Amino acid sequence: MLANQGDPFAAHDDISEKGPAHTDFIHIRMQPRTARKFITTIEGLNAQIDFNKLLRAFRKLFNCNGTVVTDPELGQVIQLQGDHRNEVAQFLVQEQLAARDKIKLHGG
Repeated sequence: MLANQGDPFAAHDDISEKGPAHTDFIHIRMQPRTARKFITTIEGLNAQIDFNKLLRAFRKLFNCNGTVVTDPELGQVIQLQGDHRNEVAQFLVQEQLAARDKIKLHGG
């Protein structure tokens, strides 16, 4: 029997290559900023996607501002002003950037 086959607790050699927070899922989170203002964060996108082009599309479509932040553990993360979780998930599926079962929505 191979050591890593079927054993969820076995050590994985590719963790250091992809980073400790790497998963196959795209995480879309809503984080509160103040009492009534929120930030939507999108992480886990394919690194070969042009993040600035995707950000421009989000900003135009959702009428909001946003930025691309580089995190040492998570890679590039897109931040949008406002709560746009459902719209972002729908956009990613519609443009075939991600499968619906690979998107996880977090928050309220």
